[in-house]
Amino acid sequence: MNRWQVRRARKYDENGSLVENPMQDGKMIVGVAGMYDDPTALVHAAEKVRDAGWRKWDCHSPYPVHGLEKAMGNPASLLPAIALAVGFCGCSFALWMQWWMSAVDYPVIIGGKEFFSWPAFVPICFELFVLTTSFTIVGCLILFCKLWRWHSPLYEAGVMQEVTRDKFAVVLQADDKKFEPGQARALLEQTGCSDIRELHEREQYDPVL
Repeated sequence: MNRWQVRRARKYDENGSLVENPMQDGKMIVGVAGMYDDPTALVHAAEKVRDAGWRKWDCHSPYPVHGLEKAMGNPASLLPAIALAVGFCGCSFALWMQWWMSAVDYPVIIGGKEFFSWPAFVPICFELFVLTTSFTIVGCLILFCKLWRWHSPLYEAGVMQEVTRDKFAVVLQADDKKFEPGQARALLEQTGCSDIRELHEREQYDPVL
């Protein structure tokens, strides 16, 4: 979590006044994580959090869990539509580029064919469609999954080390309007979670780079 995310985790009252999150040993609470032993418990917990009206929360698992996105109430991903749209843009650019080169900028008669012989342009159009789609998918994954972050309190709490092996986690973020440490812990306890960890972040820390 970077400084911008720490500032975003601050809470404001109805009048817009800043209400600082609780501090412990110079650290600000930025979330609460609940650890589970099996995917069934994770899905059940996700349904509980969804029904409680939370908006800023997430689930972590070592592998894809069937039905988890439905339990979280997640809408359909925009990634396929974005990738397809950019792919067609790349294909259109390839077609325009070859038309300009062959029929406008440097027209040359080859084998008696027309200057704009579109069947010969299909391979390049296909290649640019694939190329632009691939770069778009990678870029969107970096953006949507926030993979540019160099630091996260999930690592300091040991959450990531365990969910990449055999544990499952539900993380309630402090920038949610419903967040309050005690209530967040109570909600996770209602789901049967016994391993609940508070996530802390120093408001000022030395940057990684």
